[in-house]
Amino acid sequence: MEQELEQPKVELNKMRNIEIEKVVLNIGGVGEKLDKGVLLLKEISGKTPIKIKATKRIPTWGVRPGLEVGTKVTVRGKDAEVLLKRLLPVIENTLKEKQIKDNFFSFGIAEYIEIPDIEYIREVGIMGFEVTVVFVRPGKRVEKKKMKRGSARKQVVRAEEIIKIMEEKFGTKILRKRRKEE
Repeated sequence: MEQELEQPKVELNKMRNIEIEKVVLNIGGVGEKLDKGVLLLKEISGKTPIKIKATKRIPTWGVRPGLEVGTKVTVRGKDAEVLLKRLLPVIENTLKEKQIKDNFFSFGIAEYIEIPDIEYIREVGIMGFEVTVVFVRPGKRVEKKKMKRGSARKQVVRAEEIIKIMEEKFGTKILRKRRKEE
């Protein structure tokens, strides 16, 4: 009677899982451009954007505290992943290595009409916006809470891990910097 060898059970640590925390879309501008930006972000995300007010005075640019200088919308959960899958084809599903930092990556979209299933909006015209995708591990909340705050250094999502996730899950091509051969 042959005895089967038992293979050791490999337990995966749930605290090392990485997921998309949020996708943030933003547009900078004042006056009429700001109003157009609000319309555009509402159309793209399906959520209500907020206006961002300046906190500092920058005389050269004519910025003063309280002046509305931009608009943004944050999308979380499953909606964030769906939105990211809609936006990646616009940049041909490629990212530059320098666009990816620890915990997040960002890219810009020059014209919103390049997004699949988005029609030209006459009131908005041609306009672009920035996209930031933030990644998180379980336990990151420890750093943000008010009482018994702790360090969440182990919860940092490294750029290499983000590159791996984007290549495997979304099929994204990463353009790496060419190194000088010595």
